[in-house]
Amino acid sequence: MALPEPECGLIISYSYLWRHEYKSGKVEGAKNRPSAIILVVKGEDDSQKVTVAPITHTPPYNSDVALEIPPKVKQHLGLDGERSWIILDDFNEFIWPGYDLRPIVGGSREYAYGFLPPALFKQIVSKIIELRQRGLSVTSRD
Repeated sequence: MALPEPECGLIISYSYLWRHEYKSGKVEGAKNRPSAIILVVKGEDDSQKVTVAPITHTPPYNSDVALEIPPKVKQHLGLDGERSWIILDDFNEFIWPGYDLRPIVGGSREYAYGFLPPALFKQIVSKIIELRQRGLSVTSRD
């Protein structure tokens, strides 16, 4: 069971801690969920700080802060057939691989589902740049 190398656009299985959970004092996510690696920064000591965005079935409270994942992409990744969104105003960051990386349930002891198509990842980056002007929230998990 080799850990994948963290790369932008990779969808991993992760115990995501929502901002509201963190603010209420929780230190562990309520459940494991697919999450998209948005940014990887290599430190001088060769550590890698990874920023992830959660994927959820819950429709966003504000459609401006999310992108729906197309059904074909979900199928390609091996995700379920329900509608899902990548939330782009709530992030977790951690030193790879961290404590909250989880094997895919029912998988073959894998931690990653696969990569988002480059065109979809470009949309995500553009949207995050746009949202950054309004202020984004990053929860440190280290």
